[in-house]
Amino acid sequence: MLGTRTAGLPDCRPLLADPDDLTLVFQPIVDVATGTVAGYEALARFPGAAGPDVWFAAAAEAGVAAELEALAIHKALAMVDALPPDTFLTINVSPHILGAAPVRDALAIRPDLRRVVVELTEHTPVDDLTALRGQCDELRARGALIALDDAGSGYSGLQQLAALRPQIVKLDRALVSDADTDPVRVALAEMLGEFAGRIDAWLLAEGIETQAELAAFARLGVPLAQGWLLGRPSPGFAPLSAEATELVRAQVARARLTDSVAGLVRPVRQHSADDELPAVPPVVLVGPHGEPTGLLLHDPRTGECYPAPVSLRVHPTTDITEALERALTRPPAVRFDPVLCTDPTGHVLGLLRIEDLAAAARASR
Repeated sequence: MLGTRTAGLPDCRPLLADPDDLTLVFQPIVDVATGTVAGYEALARFPGAAGPDVWFAAAAEAGVAAELEALAIHKALAMVDALPPDTFLTINVSPHILGAAPVRDALAIRPDLRRVVVELTEHTPVDDLTALRGQCDELRARGALIALDDAGSGYSGLQQLAALRPQIVKLDRALVSDADTDPVRVALAEMLGEFAGRIDAWLLAEGIETQAELAAFARLGVPLAQGWLLGRPSPGFAPLSAEATELVRAQVARARLTDSVAGLVRPVRQHSADDELPAVPPVVLVGPHGEPTGLLLHDPRTGECYPAPVSLRVHPTTDITEALERALTRPPAVRFDPVLCTDPTGHVLGLLRIEDLAAAARASR
């Protein structure tokens, strides 16, 4: 039983002898294109041999699931300021208790949630997707990104992906394991990747344990990867090892990155959407957290500038032909607008012109 409650931390008295019995480790999430760490996932650890799933299941049975998750969230958010530059921190939350008071209070300790990814772990069905989407939108308004875990498993259906519009979609481990020898798994991962692209999300291959699995997803152009092959959970924000960096870059090279859009990205000015618009397009309009909200383009027929939506975003590893096909299947009004290229955190890298994509696609035939 918990004898003394630590100030500011939720009470998990029925489970933990002390709140400090819950500790965190951090597993790197890798930007496949660069072979660098894009972010870290915060994972809870407990005393004894029982895994975290056993503890969280026990918390649910004791009626304190929200309190235990709130404790983990509280500790994870306290680590955000210690993150290495240009990385994010993923924290896990069960979607059915995202609106519970202890979880809301824990998330409220940090009003600015930039560099935070709230990952919805899909182990319990959610009856009210409208309410859950509203909760996610509130977190986004504070700068957070939303991730959906275990895509392709029981509860992470396409309907839920479409309703929540997460910025990161994590492939279920069942689709990652032995993908190099199973074309069905690859086809399913490719389908989810296409769907993720349609809703402006990033695909993350979770649980990569072999070089062959890494190679399979490098060939698919999956932008983010995570697993023991790349880095095991550790108490701090460990950098990617030299061996893992070399391995990722070698697999990416074999995946013929020369066929990706990376070499076609053109620099572009960025401008706050709240300020007076500049006179010389193209310009990417960005919101308060640096997220792209629109474009300012030039109409060569009239000589006038006009605003346009961000109708397509791609990762620099995206195949040229794939990017061109996705661009040309947009609605007619935006079909020939530039394509935005962003990194895993959503920061703008530049624009891709349709004529450049078409020329490169013809040259590769």
